[in-house]
Amino acid sequence: MTTSEDTTTRLTAAPFPDAPRREPGYDRRAVDEFLARARASFEKTDPEAERIDAAAVRQAAFPLVRGGYSIAAVDGALGRIEDAFAAVERQREVTTLGAETWVERARDQAQEILEHLARPKGRRFARTSWLTFGYRIDEVDLISDKLTRYFETGDPVTVDQVRAVAFRMQRGGYREEQVDAVLDAVVDVMLAVR
Repeated sequence: MTTSEDTTTRLTAAPFPDAPRREPGYDRRAVDEFLARARASFEKTDPEAERIDAAAVRQAAFPLVRGGYSIAAVDGALGRIEDAFAAVERQREVTTLGAETWVERARDQAQEILEHLARPKGRRFARTSWLTFGYRIDEVDLISDKLTRYFETGDPVTVDQVRAVAFRMQRGGYREEQVDAVLDAVVDVMLAVR
């Protein structure tokens, strides 16, 4: 049983709002521990701390529980944290490699992504068997077309839009890991050229 003092402390110290009453949220302890490790890595306050980078922030996952943190609030904060890590990484690379090499590397990565996304519809990614589920092909192809236009003509797409992409499932759909890897690469390029 919690006391009113425990509840007051929890409410004033909570960095995120609670998930809506009947919806699951992210496990508080898992989120708090990850954020503490990310802060230590970013601020370099502990030389023994685990090295965390923008990709690790993007791939962070937390158990869903009742009474957890609001998923939207945590995801929004993770996006901002990823942006901060990416800015530091970008500056470090520009300083180490030089601006021209860094721009050329980002351009090459964008070209690889574009070549992948520009494949014919229905054949952009490997497919699962008819007995297993993968991402819906039509939905992935729609997003692929939008990202292709972003790379080719500069159509507006934000990093947050790419981060928020979600697909329904279908039998014989695209393999999730391949689609997710390309979307991660898109985010990397977008953050690199910000």
